[in-house]
Amino acid sequence: MTGSVPFAHLHVHTEYSLLDGANRIKPLIARVKELGMEHIAITDHGNMFGIMEFYKACKGEGINPVIGCEVYVAPRDRHEQYEVDGTRYYHLILLAENNEGYRNLVQLVSRANTEGMYYKPRVDKELLRKYSKGLICLSACIAGEVPAWIIRGDMFRAEKVLQEYLEIFGRENFFIELQNHGMPEEKKAMAGLLELAKKYQLGLVATNDAHYLKREDSEFHEILLCIQTGRTLDDPGRMRFASDDFYLKTPEEMQGLFSEYPEALANTVKIAERCHVEFDFEHRHLPNFPLPDGMTDEAYLRQLCEKYLPERYENITQEVQERLDYELGVIHSMGFDSYFLIVWDFINYARSVNIPVGPGRGSAAGSIVAYALGITDLDPLQYDLLFERFLNPERVTMPDIDIDFCYVRREEVIDYVKQRYGEDHVSQIITFGTLKAKNAIRDVARAMGMSYAEGDRVSKLIPSGPKVTLQAALDSVDEFRKLYEEDVSVQRLVDMAKRVEGLRRNCGKHAAGIVIARNPITDYMPIMIADGALVTQFEKDLVEELGLLKMDFLGLRTLTVLDDAVKNIKKNHGVDVDLRRLPHRDEKTCRMLCDGGTGAVFQMESAGMTRIMRDLKPEGF
Repeated sequence: MTGSVPFAHLHVHTEYSLLDGANRIKPLIARVKELGMEHIAITDHGNMFGIMEFYKACKGEGINPVIGCEVYVAPRDRHEQYEVDGTRYYHLILLAENNEGYRNLVQLVSRANTEGMYYKPRVDKELLRKYSKGLICLSACIAGEVPAWIIRGDMFRAEKVLQEYLEIFGRENFFIELQNHGMPEEKKAMAGLLELAKKYQLGLVATNDAHYLKREDSEFHEILLCIQTGRTLDDPGRMRFASDDFYLKTPEEMQGLFSEYPEALANTVKIAERCHVEFDFEHRHLPNFPLPDGMTDEAYLRQLCEKYLPERYENITQEVQERLDYELGVIHSMGFDSYFLIVWDFINYARSVNIPVGPGRGSAAGSIVAYALGITDLDPLQYDLLFERFLNPERVTMPDIDIDFCYVRREEVIDYVKQRYGEDHVSQIITFGTLKAKNAIRDVARAMGMSYAEGDRVSKLIPSGPKVTLQAALDSVDEFRKLYEEDVSVQRLVDMAKRVEGLRRNCGKHAAGIVIARNPITDYMPIMIADGALVTQFEKDLVEELGLLKMDFLGLRTLTVLDDAVKNIKKNHGVDVDLRRLPHRDEKTCRMLCDGGTGAVFQMESAGMTRIMRDLKPEGF
């Protein structure tokens, strides 16, 4: 330790404890470094959303990241959806000592979210017994099971519960957690906890339940809680913290609180020094494509390309063959043979059951391999498209083929992928909603007890757009800036809204992202249920960084409309229309578009595109 007092925070909530934690990760880690601490834990409520961002931020500042979670424990069985002894769940702090501990924590948090949801995602003692290896356990705050029974005055029950946890984790991995935020319940719990620690010769650990960065952030945190619960600051019955002590205290402040228990401070560092989890960003974990007997990925991919290439080109010229050989060589050297087989396979399935598939989008249209396999429907040679724009040996990144499917039947393709690779090997991907400028104003106004009309009046002065910030609006909108400068209540509203702006508000299912893994998803990352679907707890970029295959299965309404049109033409006029063979230089179509008839034409509906068509007057695709 560079600081004068040996201490590490082991009970910390980031913004990923949604609308409860107010610690943004980068400022949090910067503060840890400023205070001379060398370790810090992340223990968000019931999830592991933020651990990768936390891990990378810590590593970047030379801080040891302790990966953990404050899990919820069901009073009895995680499947029971009712209260026991007036309680829905207890709290428990779990810290990963090593990679085995990380994998077990992933299992616990995943199972809590998929099997134990009752108000909160809950584990139970059965799961804790099964996945306890490599984990260090702290008895938690006053909402922990042991302190809760002490506060109720039942030391016998508290001791029985403690014995259970010691049996599960072992004496060397279970610590009695002491907290002091000035609450009488903590004082009562501490007396019983010290008694049990002495009787069972257990280590003490001092923590502060850090929900925000500095003491002055407590009002900002209160606003967050009001947004979460739909209450206002002047509501006497609202959820609130007992004091403004729930911040990232300095080691010296912690020493002042726990001067009688120096070992409880020293143990925080000893525990943190035991905790080392390392993530692998170097290796890819592509699923194993089921191959015909005796074939390799490389040989089977070439065989398929040579089988289908004559369907694309009447004459296989030297140019065509050389381009195919070159691309296959690059694909193999980069280790992506199986990637193309996987994509070919599910697109082939979709076409075989008449699910409309798009002709291709993005840089994948530059690949003759993708064209030969039917992944795309544009000839890259005809349009002089660059393969290197898609795959480049000098820039080793995963290929990215986005595929459009009929939005009505997209789920059928996902179901096929699950059957092909295993239900537990496939998941959709999480996405987070954030407090954007306009909504931040409305939410904070509501929390501060302002009328809807007041909040709406201020919000309407802010320009629309995903990248608009409150500061940018103050700099560019004269009326907004004038109101801010002249009205004290508006100034307070905007200042507070700026503090919550950008924080994660909720989570949901990404519109298109699908991950397909070699092993069950929970071998790599935690999962949960969002919007009725199984999703990863990591966002799409992190999924790719960990070497997993991320695909975008886009549900496109236009494909459904086109498919319906083709069926109606056949039904009403007896004419078969093949959308894949439509001419790209049709005179009537060009005239219609150049005259401004772009309504309902995919990606040409906007006024800007209509204007370009009128001005440019193209004669073909």
